[in-house]
Amino acid sequence: MSVEQTTAPGPGYKWIALSNTTLGMLMATINSSIVLIALPDIFRGIGINPLETSNTSYLLWMIMGFLVVTAVLVVGFGRLGDMFGRVRMYNLGFAVFTVSSILLAVTWQQGDAAAIWLIGWRIVQGVGGAFLMANSSAILTDAFPVHQRGMALGINGVAAIAGSFLGLVVGGLLGPVNWHLVFVVSVPFGLFGTFWAYFKLHDDGRRTRAKMDWWGNITFAVGLIALLVGITYGIQPYGDSVMGWGSPLVLSCIIGGIVVLLVFAFIETRVATPLFELSLFRNRPFTLGNIANLLASLGRGGLQFVLIIWLQGIWLPQHGYSFEQTPLWAGIYMLPLTIGFLASAPLSGVLSDRWGAKWFTTGGMLITAVSFVLLEILPVNFGYWGFAAILLVNGIGMGLFASPNRAEIMNALPAGSRGAGAGMTATFQNSAMVLSIGFFFSLMIAGLSTNLPSVMQSGLLQNGVPAADAARIADLPPVGVLFAAFLGYNPIRELLGPVLNQLPANQADFLTGRSFFPNLISGPFSEGLTAAFWFAVVVCVVAAVASLFTGRRAVVAATPETVGAELAAEGGELVEVSAFESAFEGAFDGFPDVPAAGTVSGALRTPHGTAIPGGVVTVTAPDGRQVGRAEVDAAGGYSLAGLPSGDYTVIATAPGFHPEVAAVHLNGRGTAQDFDLRGDGGVHGRVRVGDRPAADVAVLALDRTGRLVGRAVTGPDGRFRLDGIPLGPTTVTATLAGHEPAAVTVTDGQPADLVLAAGGALAGTVHGPDGMHLPNALVTVVDGAGEVVATTTSGPDGRFAVSQVAPGSYTLTTSVHLPAVDQVEVDGSGCAVVELRLGAVGPAR
Repeated sequence: MSVEQTTAPGPGYKWIALSNTTLGMLMATINSSIVLIALPDIFRGIGINPLETSNTSYLLWMIMGFLVVTAVLVVGFGRLGDMFGRVRMYNLGFAVFTVSSILLAVTWQQGDAAAIWLIGWRIVQGVGGAFLMANSSAILTDAFPVHQRGMALGINGVAAIAGSFLGLVVGGLLGPVNWHLVFVVSVPFGLFGTFWAYFKLHDDGRRTRAKMDWWGNITFAVGLIALLVGITYGIQPYGDSVMGWGSPLVLSCIIGGIVVLLVFAFIETRVATPLFELSLFRNRPFTLGNIANLLASLGRGGLQFVLIIWLQGIWLPQHGYSFEQTPLWAGIYMLPLTIGFLASAPLSGVLSDRWGAKWFTTGGMLITAVSFVLLEILPVNFGYWGFAAILLVNGIGMGLFASPNRAEIMNALPAGSRGAGAGMTATFQNSAMVLSIGFFFSLMIAGLSTNLPSVMQSGLLQNGVPAADAARIADLPPVGVLFAAFLGYNPIRELLGPVLNQLPANQADFLTGRSFFPNLISGPFSEGLTAAFWFAVVVCVVAAVASLFTGRRAVVAATPETVGAELAAEGGELVEVSAFESAFEGAFDGFPDVPAAGTVSGALRTPHGTAIPGGVVTVTAPDGRQVGRAEVDAAGGYSLAGLPSGDYTVIATAPGFHPEVAAVHLNGRGTAQDFDLRGDGGVHGRVRVGDRPAADVAVLALDRTGRLVGRAVTGPDGRFRLDGIPLGPTTVTATLAGHEPAAVTVTDGQPADLVLAAGGALAGTVHGPDGMHLPNALVTVVDGAGEVVATTTSGPDGRFAVSQVAPGSYTLTTSVHLPAVDQVEVDGSGCAVVELRLGAVGPAR
């Protein structure tokens, strides 16, 4: 493995990275939902009725193809970003997304061929979207200092989530004009973004060379696709059941998918460079943050589907809109949700940088839960302004949660794992969108199936529909009604079909008008809404609880950390103070302190998070005057107070490291400014066990003060390389289970050659026939192949010891007057003890 670092870009680069990745995320997420509203126009344009049984698979894959692909691939593409450069993979995603958008826009076929073409290129578009989603967060985390990441990731998160809402409006506007425009709209932005990213973005994060985890990729893709497909097809009828959860296909997909994912988890614990870094889940902020993100995404995705059906199938027709107009107006009437999100998400990102994320993520989820309770109380035929106010509150709650949650997850990751971590987070978020289809549609169908058949049959009979036709239509699965409402079709026209021609014109017009179906379905639909919204309340409350315990208190050491403490910090270990504090750590704290007015403070650290004492921080005014200077303390911290409001330049320097510069603005409050300094030095070398190269060996680099400045894992040839460490003597250590650790100190450019010796040991005592200790007895150690690996002689007290014994099974023999033989296992974790008694064969008792 090697770690590479390019030259740091200028101070304005972070804003270029933010604007480009925000455009990419906005484009990707708009396209994840733009098709939902435009589906009726797309299917009419290619001449397919999606409600026909033979075409249902086209409908489902048009809805979920993009989402499934992004959910499956985003984590692997995050790993590729770590390996080959996040910007390079991001640029590739922009290009793939743009090309697929062009090919979608030029669709010329009709019927089945057109549907297959569209689904295929939507999947390719999802591949491009996965590249963008997997690497945008990692690019921003590399580009922005810690104290601004919440703001940057918040804006990017706004684009990611707001895009899914804006897509509904854009699709509703463009679809009725010409369905091709739904895909054309991405082309100019994609072309601009592709060239802009290629010329302006630069990799400034660590690049980790490693082999691709192909078995992990395959099992993860197969398992997740099977699971998501099974959940999606579970909402379709099967036999006499209104849903297909008992279908052999669905059960096979779900059970098989879970089994394959368990195999995937097993594989990830055995490979050197896993696709899914399961060790990251030992990091509490990362784990709980992702749990909260998954649940919040589940509630948000379900809300979209429920609101679309509610507005298009019931409320809009009741208020004078034709079924053909409902897709557009549903998107417009849902705008308060987007406005609330856009208003709160950037603000919460900025404020969470100053006051911490926990209160915003927890409060945001509780506010969202309250809004779902209010939606459940709201009558089906509501007054719009009350509905709009609730949607606004819901959007505010989601916005308060989204930005700090994303920043907290990314800040919890080590630099070399940000791509993989971002991919894992995006996987949870995108999978939740597909899961929400299954969960919320199932809850709605379960609610409708209770009373809809009897209400439907009674309503049709009262309006002249023959009894046989009324009974047949009432027995149809409710999913057809939901799909019709979701697509903006006239459900009764689709259900009755040729029967309408047998009815008097006035009755046919009434049945297919804007009042009959909405009034008919309002009661049964209300029961489905109750189940769906209470489910959303539960997931939001659980997400709030997870968010409450996500944050952890930062403890600044009063004295320099020991090497052991630094290594523990590198492994993500925490110091426990008490069981009570561990369980309720920070739960009832007030807002954390912020720097006092006129103060600039922060810390100097290596890219691995290790403090850099002995540095100097200088503050200059716009005219170049030095207005402050502070030496960095033993914990890597600094503080400069008494500065008036204004703009300043802060320069951080430390022996052996590249200087870093940042611009800060003081406006009556203090500000925090952290620096990650990188060195000019590097070290490379090889680790061996005897004459054989040692692969997958952990290598650590420490500077002359014992500070951890780099880490790596050897490749198959036993070689490693570390760049960006301080100049000067470097101590390199290598550790491997079952072997003694090795260490060597090298100077700049000098190779480090480390040889690991077997780490096991044998010790014991030789006893005579009478049980007394026997001195001067020759002890021979023989391995499983019959080779003598060591001999030794017992001391005056009968004791003997053999060091550097490789793990394995050994036979020990000794003979003075009578022989003694025993067998022992050496596992490399310590010293194996054996007692030898002359005249005895087997363990001494």
